[in-house]
Amino acid sequence: MTTATTALVPIDALERMAQAVAASKLFGITTADQALALMLVAQAEGLHPATAARDYHIIQGRPSLKADAMLARYLNSGGKVEWLCHTDTKVEATFTHPAGGTLTIAWDMERAKKAGLGGKDMWTKYPRQMLRARVVSEGIRATNPAVATGIYTPEEVMDMDDSPATRRKKEKDVTPLPPVEPRTVPELAEVLTAIAGMRTKPEREAAKALSQRLEDAEQIGMAEAAWATRIAELKQPAAI
Repeated sequence: MTTATTALVPIDALERMAQAVAASKLFGITTADQALALMLVAQAEGLHPATAARDYHIIQGRPSLKADAMLARYLNSGGKVEWLCHTDTKVEATFTHPAGGTLTIAWDMERAKKAGLGGKDMWTKYPRQMLRARVVSEGIRATNPAVATGIYTPEEVMDMDDSPATRRKKEKDVTPLPPVEPRTVPELAEVLTAIAGMRTKPEREAAKALSQRLEDAEQIGMAEAAWATRIAELKQPAAI
């Protein structure tokens, strides 16, 4: 990932940008809240918020970093990739990075099937692209995980099955637990929007309370990064 940072974009400007991106319906972003959440993530990483639309994609309600963008960040951070095989049945590459050494990663259709992925629609239509995304993600995470902390590629997100039928299958034959008081987990976009709108102490307290209800470690990390960015923005002197 690049180390250069850009000036913080005020929240009012971010909100206008988010509305424009959402109106375009590009990159899987359908609401201003989704666009704003991705822009806050980009800004927390020291990038211009507009790169969110270029590098990220919303898949099944989850933010994901495109495989090409992940690979570009890896190369910009000093990594190298040598492609050894790139076909519809197998993709293999050697990843080298000063932080993590050298490692060869291979994904083929047999491995995909063992992981329960090979029969899915996208794997049938675009096997090479799906295999490549898996190789890129695994190789980068193994040799320089800082590039992809808390984020997945769109292809990985599409392979995540959170359907009710799948959940029922996982819960089958499990001894029921005593009933507990239900806890409402907020959407990540709701939390990030609350953080972005912080101006007063009550608003900060409300945003903090909302973020503390998150349960997913990756979403918690994104919320913490957005919090740090917003606090830094609030500390800046007001423009005259």
